Amino acid sequence: MLVLVVGPSGAGKDTLLDLARTELADDPCVRFVRREITRPANAGGEDHTAITPEEFATRRDQYALSWQAHGLGYGIPADIAGDLAAGHVVVANISRAMILAAAEKFPVMVLEITAPPALLAARLAARGRETAADISARLAREVPLPDGVRVVRVINDRSPAEGAAAVIAAIRSGLSDR
Repeated sequence: MLVLVVGPSGAGKDTLLDLARTELADDPCVRFVRREITRPANAGGEDHTAITPEEFATRRDQYALSWQAHGLGYGIPADIAGDLAAGHVVVANISRAMILAAAEKFPVMVLEITAPPALLAARLAARGRETAADISARLAREVPLPDGVRVVRVINDRSPAEGAAAVIAAIRSGLSDR
């Protein structure tokens, strides 16, 4: 099962995924994908493999999934196919726009991590990377989830440990679906 992690900026996806990755580190049947992204490694946010736009362009056909968003290129390594064929759960943070493309190639479950709008706004403001107008525009943007895919929603409005427990339960449900 490919667990597709989606959610708005400020929802705490990276925090909850980091905690889940630590908790599930000894489980050989769960893999957390490290994305390749065309941004510097020290840019903050998730741990990723930094690549140049030129590298992305030459590798684009070699990824299991790839897309562009916010001026950056994102790639999911093709070797996830082997893990999925072996019955493992692969967890990947992706763009909502890629859900249908992923579902056409792999068995998927969408793990939507979100939070109430006021909490998202406060978290985004605390980052200090965007203006108030940028934050408002980001919060107003809605991208619906496609029909026909299994969705598990985690509302991340409590402690990180509680949110991570819900994420871990969702990932483990993917293991039981094998």
